[in-house]
Amino acid sequence: MSLHDDAVLVLKGYEDQDELRQVYLDHLAAHPDGLWKSCGDGHITASALVIDPARERVLLTLHRKLRMWLQMGGHCEPEDATLAAAALREGTEESGVAGLTLLPGGPVRLDRHLTPCAWHLDVQYAALAPAGAVEAISDESLDLRWFGYAEVAEVADDSVVRLLAATRARL
Repeated sequence: MSLHDDAVLVLKGYEDQDELRQVYLDHLAAHPDGLWKSCGDGHITASALVIDPARERVLLTLHRKLRMWLQMGGHCEPEDATLAAAALREGTEESGVAGLTLLPGGPVRLDRHLTPCAWHLDVQYAALAPAGAVEAISDESLDLRWFGYAEVAEVADDSVVRLLAATRARL
């Protein structure tokens, strides 16, 4: 199965945000390259909110280009077999945390946002940090920091706040 086919299956099986889900499916139907950064009309991205439920905190990155506190995430790569694999890869690469596992149940949310380059149709997962997780800043980050649940709204935009709320509801 191709990554494109996986994305369609994941999105068809996603039961929330019907209107936005349909935008994603229409995008993939209209753009065979709709998963890739090269698609000028926008592309599917995958992200993972790294969460430590035992300590009631999340790990956010201060994105180097956007200069915003965000969850880990980015573009799909040819070696990604699934959207979930892309989200886990991005989460691991950008957080430096070994042993992340995705929260069961598939994507937590969808979010469509305009970046300086193109529209990102982000499929958002949550990744559970193992006990004793140690983070490491990647080249894509200016900073990496754990924030308590209540602190997230003070530093991040509404998209991250909604992702955290949806993740906590699923825990």
